[in-house]
Amino acid sequence: MSDAGPQRQLTDRATPELWGALVGSAVALHGVEEGHSQVSPASSRALFLRGQRAHVVPWTSLAPDGRLEPVHLHGVEDTSVHLCLPVARGAELTELGWAIPHQYEDHGTEFMVYGPRDVDELAVVLSIIEESLAFARDPGDERPAHQPA
Repeated sequence: MSDAGPQRQLTDRATPELWGALVGSAVALHGVEEGHSQVSPASSRALFLRGQRAHVVPWTSLAPDGRLEPVHLHGVEDTSVHLCLPVARGAELTELGWAIPHQYEDHGTEFMVYGPRDVDELAVVLSIIEESLAFARDPGDERPAHQPA
């Protein structure tokens, strides 16, 4: 991981083929629209929810002042994914070595997930992306600890 922004994966990146498979699978998920990230380098691909432009709550989006952007996939030179997850789930994935907290987190729900290194990891990363999209659609009643009620 880089120490200076933007946060990115420096080693053990996905191969271009695995990265392409991840992006292709992610943009093909039900209810997803691909677009340019509002907050990440131009080589990144954002995943938006079709028909849902506004945030349900601010801690489900990486773009605080724009369209709801729960996920963006960094380019082939990086291969990591930034996304929003419930705090407890993000902490669990961090403990398991799949993720780290985003260096510029606002809500404690923003995480970087490492790019997949093989097809088994590809399936796991794709499932984590699906969790993020589900969180954006329905964040439930859980509020990050430092959010006012």
